[in-house]
Amino acid sequence: MHPPTLLLLGSGELGKEVAISAKRLGCRVVAVDSYDHAPAMQVSDAREVIDMLHAPSLRRAVRRHVMPGEGFIVPEIEAIRTEELLALERRGYSVVPSARAANLTMNRDAIRDLAASRLRLPTARFAYAQSAAELQASITGKKGTGLPAVVKPVMSSSGKGQSDVKCAGDIAAAWDYAVSSMRGDRPRVIAEEFIDFDYEITLLTIRQRPIVAGKRVPEARRTLFVRPIGHRQERGDYQESWMPCPMKPALVRAARRMARTITAEIAGPSGAGLFGVEFFVRGNGVIFSELSPRPHDTGMVTMISQDLSEFDLHVRAILGLPIPPIRYEKAAASAVILSPGPIAGPPDFPGVEKALAAPGVQVRLFGKPSARKYRRMGVALAVGPSAAAARKAATRAASLVRVVPRVTPKAARRAR
Repeated sequence: MHPPTLLLLGSGELGKEVAISAKRLGCRVVAVDSYDHAPAMQVSDAREVIDMLHAPSLRRAVRRHVMPGEGFIVPEIEAIRTEELLALERRGYSVVPSARAANLTMNRDAIRDLAASRLRLPTARFAYAQSAAELQASITGKKGTGLPAVVKPVMSSSGKGQSDVKCAGDIAAAWDYAVSSMRGDRPRVIAEEFIDFDYEITLLTIRQRPIVAGKRVPEARRTLFVRPIGHRQERGDYQESWMPCPMKPALVRAARRMARTITAEIAGPSGAGLFGVEFFVRGNGVIFSELSPRPHDTGMVTMISQDLSEFDLHVRAILGLPIPPIRYEKAAASAVILSPGPIAGPPDFPGVEKALAAPGVQVRLFGKPSARKYRRMGVALAVGPSAAAARKAATRAASLVRVVPRVTPKAARRAR
């Protein structure tokens, strides 16, 4: 095998782990992001700092590092001028899992319309709005979602711009927050019925290439799954995840059917890669929530739960390499390490040594060059005899790690 170039569009903590997995298989990795010294740039062969919503800049970066038919363009975030990816794919460039997948999932309205209207997957009631007045009508109107509701920008990620609307008086503020936090240049939001779910899961779904290691893969075997991952969110962003997540076999089968349907649809006949498909589970029903055509933040637990992490699986699928049955370890959990406030430069992390003293605990610090309030700066991972025990260990480990401004030697001398 002649390992190709992977051009990562987005170089955060998920992109960093993709880069590490790719480098282990000999790939050349180019990390692209809107700011310098992003996590994936620290472990890559080359880097580019561009505005990925600016089509000419994106096109130039691709042409500098990847040739049509050679290498892969690997979107790792939503804020990309995906129309340019569609044009590049038409010129022979390979986009992971496909340019259509990146284009659809950048826009919550497009993927929700596909899931609900075309594929007939069960979803929450939803409506779109392009002004505060429209948002009011989409929630409280005769055919609205009703209260309570969840409001999100159609273009965002990691909970940015998301808010819960509990009464009509919250709607104007929800509109302002969504628009101020959106990615891209479309002032449009989605209002969703609030689902009183029992729990929510991520089903990591791997779409393999039609030919793997020189052998044709039957369509029925092209889609593989990781065990369901339970997760908990705050402010629309994940706080912890765990495996195993107890789930009735019939509900697992229902989630897999939906995940297989939508990932095959958006990946197309030759697309390959890993998808994070989110579901709500309520009673004996499974409700489609969202989809990302890339490794998922809740899937960071796979760095300790099994032999092939979600990042390893993504890279193997991209390269058309075999994926054997996953070997699962003990029950496992992850918990995020958040910044309590803004920090202008690289922070320090006192408490890491205390966290690592606990049996079965690992810590991953992402290496982000600065922090803001609630920014994810690392993750604690833990294994245990049960998911509950692993969650307790991971949460405690994360709580021991503090994110504080770095004290320079000069400042330390002044303090003395």
